[in-house]
Amino acid sequence: MFAQELVLKQRTEILHALCSSGSAEHLERVLDVLLAQGELIWEEYQNIQVPGRALYNKARQLLDVVYTKGVNTCALFLAALKQVLPDAQEANLSLSGYCLNLEGKEENQSTSTQTLLAHRPSLVSRLQGCINGTLQTLVETGHFTSADCDEVKLPIHTPTQQARCLLDHVRAKGESAAAVVLQYIEQTQESGSSLNQERLTPSKEFQTYQKKLSSSVSAQSCFLSTYGGTSHMSLDDIYTEGQLELAHACTDVHGPLNLEDIVGTAGTVNKEADTVLLSGEAGSGKSTLLQRLHLLWARGAALQDFHLLFPFSCRRLNSEQRELSVQELLFQHCCWPDREQEEIFQFILDHPHLILFTFDGLDELKQGFSDEQRLCCPIQRAPVHVLLFNLIQGSLMKGVIKVVTSRPEAVGPTLKKHLRKEVLLKGFSPSGIDCFVRKHHSDSSVAAKVLQSLQTNTALLGLCHSPVLCWIVSQCHKELLGCGEGSPQTITDVYLMILQHFFQHQSPLKSTKRLGWLQENLQTVLHLGQLAFEGIETTCYVFSAKDLESCGVIEKDIGMGFLIQSRDMSFTDSIRYEFFHVTMQCFFAALYLVLSSTTDRSAISKLFELKDMRETSLSSVCFSACLASKDQNEAASEEDPTATEIPNLQITATFVSGLLSNRHQGLWLHCCSSSITEKKVRQVARCLSKGMQQHFKSIPQPVPGEKKSMHAMPGFVWLIKCIYEMQESRIAKEAMSKLEVDHLKLTYCNIGPVECTALAYVLQHLRNPVGLQLDNNSVGDVGVEQLLPCMHICNSLYLRNNNITDEGIRKLIAKGIQCENFCKIALFNNNLTDACTQHFAALLKNKQDFLSLRLGNNNITAEGAKQLAEGLKVNRSLKHLGLWGNRIGDAGAEALANALENSESLLWLSLVGNGVGSAGACALAKIIRNSTSLEELWLTENCITKTGVECLIQALQHNTHVKSVWLRNNGLSLEEVEEMTQREPRLIF
Repeated sequence: MFAQELVLKQRTEILHALCSSGSAEHLERVLDVLLAQGELIWEEYQNIQVPGRALYNKARQLLDVVYTKGVNTCALFLAALKQVLPDAQEANLSLSGYCLNLEGKEENQSTSTQTLLAHRPSLVSRLQGCINGTLQTLVETGHFTSADCDEVKLPIHTPTQQARCLLDHVRAKGESAAAVVLQYIEQTQESGSSLNQERLTPSKEFQTYQKKLSSSVSAQSCFLSTYGGTSHMSLDDIYTEGQLELAHACTDVHGPLNLEDIVGTAGTVNKEADTVLLSGEAGSGKSTLLQRLHLLWARGAALQDFHLLFPFSCRRLNSEQRELSVQELLFQHCCWPDREQEEIFQFILDHPHLILFTFDGLDELKQGFSDEQRLCCPIQRAPVHVLLFNLIQGSLMKGVIKVVTSRPEAVGPTLKKHLRKEVLLKGFSPSGIDCFVRKHHSDSSVAAKVLQSLQTNTALLGLCHSPVLCWIVSQCHKELLGCGEGSPQTITDVYLMILQHFFQHQSPLKSTKRLGWLQENLQTVLHLGQLAFEGIETTCYVFSAKDLESCGVIEKDIGMGFLIQSRDMSFTDSIRYEFFHVTMQCFFAALYLVLSSTTDRSAISKLFELKDMRETSLSSVCFSACLASKDQNEAASEEDPTATEIPNLQITATFVSGLLSNRHQGLWLHCCSSSITEKKVRQVARCLSKGMQQHFKSIPQPVPGEKKSMHAMPGFVWLIKCIYEMQESRIAKEAMSKLEVDHLKLTYCNIGPVECTALAYVLQHLRNPVGLQLDNNSVGDVGVEQLLPCMHICNSLYLRNNNITDEGIRKLIAKGIQCENFCKIALFNNNLTDACTQHFAALLKNKQDFLSLRLGNNNITAEGAKQLAEGLKVNRSLKHLGLWGNRIGDAGAEALANALENSESLLWLSLVGNGVGSAGACALAKIIRNSTSLEELWLTENCITKTGVECLIQALQHNTHVKSVWLRNNGLSLEEVEEMTQREPRLIF
């Protein structure tokens, strides 16, 4: 198809690729190429780049111009697209074959102006980071005025846009200005200086401020602040690395991420964006990780490319009622300069790439993210949330890297389109739990006992993957080691344990009977519970003295340790307080719902409502009903809930479920009416049943011939966790009795070991076997162990991309061999090695009804393939075997071929990307020749030459049952591919 036809046919796709990110960078880079090649004249470029015109309109006009210019221009345009677009977008377009030379034309470069134009793409790249030096040279030579410089350095411009704006201005100034720019670049290169790293000599006042800021950040970061209140733990002594992963697959990352990778280039999906999102569930360690980054920067041990680091807490920004400018936000909320404030702020504006902002807890901000109210002037005042949203999207302080933490459910697509990349924090690994517990206890014998206790209670071990729960368990080691068979099983159990620990720590001589400690401290629980409850109602996490007084909180209540003083420089007038962790605030809110006699009877049922919370204003409706004293008219006028409130409401509801479990009924015996408690228990049971039914009703009818499937949403997982917290098998059985599906899909639901425990508890009561799909979660080895109780009900298990190792497989297969229904497993994109293949060989030997084994994209070599072959030799049922993306080579292929050559069951075999050469192909030809069942063989992206393909062709002549052999991207020339295709059309190249 001609290039001109391709441009017309793919017009919609091209527009989407150029504009869908919201950034003009892709379009502007294509324009650079077309200008450099002379395919666009300057007037056409200016007509496209009209200031204020919508991005899509600019792109449409460019496509119109390119199309009317004919085939050659269209071909060069497609080649430019291929160079500019990321691989993911390029894959949606037909651009193959368009790989023209995109270097600037050498002819007609007799003038400096023409040279700037012909080399525009490379100059835009080379000028980034040295804009100031170029502008200074142009001013000194009389070619630029200060107004010209201001226009180039508009804060809303990205670094590449500043470079383009500079080149455009230079062209307008004429030949002399162009010569100055070229000479500056040449001299800079000859002097050995980097064009991208100008040498800076900050003033003494700036250096003084830098030291003051570092000292302030260090003082705020040196002690663990996340769980404060009971002791001053040095961050150095207790900090333990969590598991960091990129949200998007990335080929340039090998091995685990470290802290500096968060702000590094690895995993970048949008180079023009400045914001990095660090997302993780509540209690996963986001704040502590950020605190560690701050401390390392302040000490000069990391992030030294950044001259200044400004840390912010969104929780505390909620309390800022004034309108501020960016300058006031930085200096009033972080560190105040003693002098030369304007000079320091000007340095920040001039060198944004040397500045780092961090915003902890975006999910705790009262307002949900919006990009509708744009602001680009850093000295213009606005509400703090407007400043924050414009900083995140890059309208303000473009070029400054911003690291934002949030729970994943609070981040919608509107925010995600402004992200440079997203990094996931998955909590502790098993070795991380071990490390944290040993760091927490100076007495190694106590640490060993705690770890031994965890190993004997896998449910509790799963909970400890959450750092906040691991801290609680470590903090309450005496209670843990003394509880015997009553060891905690649920999250509620763990929080009750910390509640008892704090109370008894403050009153060690009082009654320690389990039925007495809560009653003795009931008033403190109610006071703090009301404070927590009203705080969640209003998205308030930092409390003033007036807030405490209105809820009856007194010094004794504060002294228990659940509230800590807020660390915020902006609160100079009075002391503010906050719960030591947001989950503890949710726990106290749940205690208030269970214990208080003043809450509305419908409070619990409204807390569990599963309608779209954003549309039905759950927060205002629910909590105005909960607080009997709340004026109903006032409540009706409150704002709709933000994404922040929803997860906190769900955590609160989860705790309510756990607190109303029969296992804890004795606690409330002397604290509230048993009849009221029983009513609340029935309410929760009805809510959970109703919520499940709403999910089941959404299951579509299956297409004729296909299995009935349910793609569950995160809300379904939340309900499952609530049922588990209640520990009522009756409720679980009733819920599962009404679920009639063949396949249950729970992909991308943030499922870790905690969720696996709850899923197994509930799903084991299913009436009929299902396929359970848990792809792209955080199951890990401990999560696999938690799933074992429901393995008997799984006929297939999909665990793609879950960080599972050989140890997890050992336990999984040992259980799977015993399960009659288990016949399919998919484990690609994990951390499996040759050590796991002996377990799969045992599975194949022992289960002669096993159908499908997919182990793609792991670390299996020829040795693993040989072990697997031992099981394949005796198995008579396997239909699908997938080993793509491993490293089995010819030796592994030969071992598999010898095991499978007489197979009467195998339909599909994939060895894509395994380093298989012609020797391996010739061995695999035996399967084609002899197998009576094989239909498809995938050998794409290997090293097979003509010799190997000849063997495959000869084998195909003896087998008409095989439908296709895939051989794309092997060691064959175009002529050989054409010849082989003519000889055997079942070969797919």
